[in-house]
Amino acid sequence: MTIPPHIVSVFIGLVLATGWALHASRLYRRLDRSRHDPLTGLWTRDGWTRRAERTIARHPRAAVLLADLDGFKPVNDVHGHAAGDAVLAAAGERLTAWCGTHGVAGRLGGDEFVAVIDDDARLDDRLADLAKLLRQPVEHQGVTLTVSASIGAARLAALTEPTLSSALTAADQAMYRVKGRARRGRLLLAPAFAALRSLPQRMRLAA
Repeated sequence: MTIPPHIVSVFIGLVLATGWALHASRLYRRLDRSRHDPLTGLWTRDGWTRRAERTIARHPRAAVLLADLDGFKPVNDVHGHAAGDAVLAAAGERLTAWCGTHGVAGRLGGDEFVAVIDDDARLDDRLADLAKLLRQPVEHQGVTLTVSASIGAARLAALTEPTLSSALTAADQAMYRVKGRARRGRLLLAPAFAALRSLPQRMRLAA
């Protein structure tokens, strides 16, 4: 039986369309994977930026935060990179849980994380909760690993120019102010600890 030419043309068109759809689907999946950090599962800079832009466009009360892990380098130096990866993965999981359905988390690189949440009504309390989450110990191969975090945040509504770029700049400045206060605190405590260590053991116990 001879198949009419127009039927053959339709069939070939369907085959080609299906092939292109499959190709596009595979390409999209590869592109989507490239926008996720393989270690933490968080969005990378490009993927996060796209979603953050949409969030702040829809929610004028959105807030942006940056978090930098304190004490991460000693974990890497003392316990190795696998231990450092465990800490980063745990931080990514905790940040994702903290954001919930009201925010988007990302990893900018190294031990620096970023997030946007769609409402800043309880921002101060939520930042305190996040700091507590990130301080929780991480168990890795029988070793307890502990870091803390310096977190800076910016409310879009409080900025003269309520853009993502301005919010990131303000959050970065706030984060380094927090980090500076923590560093000054350690520097002030260090002489006291050094003096205590220099005392004879009996005096230390008595103290």
